[in-house]
Amino acid sequence: MAIRMSNNVICALNLVTLLLSVPVLAAGVWLRSRADGTECDHFLSTPVIALGAALAAVSLAGLAGACCRANWLLWLYLLATLALVAALLCFTAFAFAVTASRPGAAGDEQPGRLGGGYSTWLRRHVEGRRSWARIKSCLADAGVCKRLEEDGDKKEAAAGTLARLVGRGGLSPVEYGCCRPPASCNFTYAGGTEWTKPRPRGGAPPAADPDCGKWDNDDDKLCFGCRSCKAGVEGALRRDWKRAAIVNAVFLAFIVAVYAVACCAFRNSRRDNFAYHSSREWKQGGDA
Repeated sequence: MAIRMSNNVICALNLVTLLLSVPVLAAGVWLRSRADGTECDHFLSTPVIALGAALAAVSLAGLAGACCRANWLLWLYLLATLALVAALLCFTAFAFAVTASRPGAAGDEQPGRLGGGYSTWLRRHVEGRRSWARIKSCLADAGVCKRLEEDGDKKEAAAGTLARLVGRGGLSPVEYGCCRPPASCNFTYAGGTEWTKPRPRGGAPPAADPDCGKWDNDDDKLCFGCRSCKAGVEGALRRDWKRAAIVNAVFLAFIVAVYAVACCAFRNSRRDNFAYHSSREWKQGGDA
């Protein structure tokens, strides 16, 4: 009876974990496929998908071992779960380190500000020559600015008054940094993603922001070469990594609890199994 109860506990725990692996896999696929520019960097979506797949595989091993009473599968399940806990711990610590603000830095919540408070690793990951060339090409191919062309309600937002709406249903950090020139350029909004540069007046100094000269109304260029676009991508990735770190911490606590209960159930199962077989051998020896 005790053996059956221990196996039932392991089965129930792994069934819950298997069910939880489904939304984790779905979240990873969603991170990779959504069209806000963050799908151009798979550094977050790939481990999330891998986590979901690992949870499913470990849960299936635990279910099979408990239901079939296969001790070698339960040993494999416990070892795999321990490895999963270690991997989750490392990834969670790394995610929190990536989202931490640099000491003494300000302006990390300001879209379009390059490097404002972002971690050194995140800046290097986005701003590296090869990384940015790939991300910039992906942004253009993904059409991250098409929403501004199709939604007439975003006209005022695109004109430069949407900073207060970023993250609250307005422009995403990528749209804010890559789909419009900086407000300091004083461009005139012409509709969609088109802007008119101010006519230079005699003796007028050039704009101080170098992004002003990089803006292009071509849909394949826009502000994809701007510093503000890099900052927008960094802001979007920092937001996603922060969410992932929090969710990961919750999952880590749950998996540790599952592992502890499974270890106790497996130990009780082995002890009861040993006592059961010892009793049978004693009875058989006594009858002889």
